[in-house]
Amino acid sequence: MQSQREYVLRTVEERGVRFIQLWFTDVLGTPKSFSITPAELENALEGGMTFDGSSIDGFSRVQESDVLAKPDPKTFQILPFRIGREGDVSPVARVFCDITNLDGTPFEGCPRHVLRRTLERARNRGFSFYAAPEIEYFYFAPGEPGEPPKPLDSGSYFELTVADLTTDLRKRTVLTLEDMGIPVEYAQHEDAPSQHEIDLRYTDALTMADTVMTVRLIVKEIAHESGVHASFMPKPLSGVQGSGMHTHFSLFEGDRNAFADRGSDHGLSEVGRQFIAGVLQHAREITAVTNQWVNSYKRLVVGYEAPVNVSWAYNNRSALVRVPIARRGKVESTRFEYRAPDPACNPYLAFSVVLAAGLEGIEKGYELGPEAAANLFTMTPEELASEGIRSLPSSLQEALVAMEGSELVAETLGEHVFEWFLRNKRAEWDAYTREVTPYELARYLPAL
Repeated sequence: MQSQREYVLRTVEERGVRFIQLWFTDVLGTPKSFSITPAELENALEGGMTFDGSSIDGFSRVQESDVLAKPDPKTFQILPFRIGREGDVSPVARVFCDITNLDGTPFEGCPRHVLRRTLERARNRGFSFYAAPEIEYFYFAPGEPGEPPKPLDSGSYFELTVADLTTDLRKRTVLTLEDMGIPVEYAQHEDAPSQHEIDLRYTDALTMADTVMTVRLIVKEIAHESGVHASFMPKPLSGVQGSGMHTHFSLFEGDRNAFADRGSDHGLSEVGRQFIAGVLQHAREITAVTNQWVNSYKRLVVGYEAPVNVSWAYNNRSALVRVPIARRGKVESTRFEYRAPDPACNPYLAFSVVLAAGLEGIEKGYELGPEAAANLFTMTPEELASEGIRSLPSSLQEALVAMEGSELVAETLGEHVFEWFLRNKRAEWDAYTREVTPYELARYLPAL
């Protein structure tokens, strides 16, 4: 049987690929890459390619700068963009890389390694971890930095419109993803003007983290080709919903869904209940990772359908964790939806901390509290407190304080990523607090 490495080499030769992009991310999830020619590909697959890690945020210090990008041949794909002059264009491919030290050991600053390490912890208990995100984003007219964004349509949730630019862009994006072998389950207009959503079919968490990075680039590239700006900013517009990345998670033991139990209420197993209890117990601690920007907390506010309270429920979209009731005869599809993450997070780190929190719940036998049956959006703070329902952090600063005191997050991310992430995000918060915003000028300058 042909190995994946041989398949990559043969495909590059047969398809006439001129450049192969080596993709990886920094600690914040910013995509990075450099290109090699087919002549270098075999060496890259064999031993990796050296580059200067000190130039990447969160990677190496200058005195220990060189690291290796080792391509993962299972992630090889032909990109839908070509290079060259008209009439003489050649395909370009990409492959995700694991970053290692020069001796081949995993580099502690590599987010992909963080997720691999957490998945290995799950495998040691006999589990595999799957994810299916719903990625929301906006299309805007091009503009200058600092200008208010200008939506390109006025549609709303599930709106069926005649052909327009944004609908066409979304359809082209879905078809491109399908051509690349990335299955899309749903795609629709979301609630806010010019807001759209693409829901991906579930797969293992590492593949899905790679896929999220790919989807974000493809959405932006196809928009750019039409002179449009696509944004995954959590809250780009005031007065309307922000963009989330509600993600469905499931745990399997071999071919069996570990969250499913035909004999229990609604089909949720004891393992599933413990996993969810772990996620809820550590929800405040992991929020800085799943919602890592100052702007993320403009979305996590009451009144715009985003979760703000640490709670769970069946089919209650006001809860942080929602357990969709499986359709009759489909108990094996039992899963839970974590509604906090936004589409600007680093998916490798976000999936890692959710998995680690859930495994903690299983290993320590956490008990899942009562379901939040009421609409939490309409409850007063006093009512929530009486029910013992805590709130998520309301700012990046509050989230960082919770993260800093978390042994679980520190162990999951590792010392390198944990400390660098905290330093970077504190600097972001400090810069934000020093900024005088247009809101303050409009509200206070005339009156004070």
